[in-house]
Amino acid sequence: MINNTWKTLGLMAFCGAIVLAGPSDVRADEISGPGLSYGNYMVTVNADSVTISKDEAGQEALMTASKGSSFEVVEDMGGGYFKVKINDTYGYLPVDGNATVSSTDEATLAALEVKTQADAAVDFRQSIVNYALQFVGGRYAYGGSDPHTGVDCSGFTRYVMQHAAGINISRSSGGQASQGKAVSADQMRPGDLIFYGSGRSINHVAMYIGNGQVVHSSTYRTGIKTSPWTYRTPVKIVNVLGD
Repeated sequence: MINNTWKTLGLMAFCGAIVLAGPSDVRADEISGPGLSYGNYMVTVNADSVTISKDEAGQEALMTASKGSSFEVVEDMGGGYFKVKINDTYGYLPVDGNATVSSTDEATLAALEVKTQADAAVDFRQSIVNYALQFVGGRYAYGGSDPHTGVDCSGFTRYVMQHAAGINISRSSGGQASQGKAVSADQMRPGDLIFYGSGRSINHVAMYIGNGQVVHSSTYRTGIKTSPWTYRTPVKIVNVLGD
């Protein structure tokens, strides 16, 4: 039976990989990798019964496991099969649709939680970038605040942050540059704002979208477009998302 002290993460086996019920997943090959080795996972049968085979192909039955039976995971074999320890021998259990997998290791639980949070932040930032990119080709308008009808540089970043991230920032590029947390170029992530100017005066803002590119409402001639982030010399990079 399941030891009640185990902290079940709700991991499900699907198509030969462990999948977390959330926006991220744990690769199957990580089960036997550093820190996620034998003994860190248990597989528990949740079907009425399931046949555990002597071989990976499932051609020769070893035993029939009933609902609630638990076994230590040795390896994810792929194809929906897990190699499990049964007393002094090993068997192959078809997990998909038949069993759940849980972690028994505190370090594993902590690592997975951190990974989930990091992946959620990446997904959130990418969603902001995707929202901004839909306006590429839109019209530039000095003093404009809506990319659907025409917008200037700071009006564009303000609109995107408000509607895609739920964050209110200043209307001017100079005001936006004073918000959030300044970051270096090697810390910069998609969704961060990059400011350009002359001397100490900031006169333009763009949003970093990854791969060395920014999206911004540039000029009357070009409108909203993408450019290399160094198309001008940046004077400041700011994270206004707070992550």
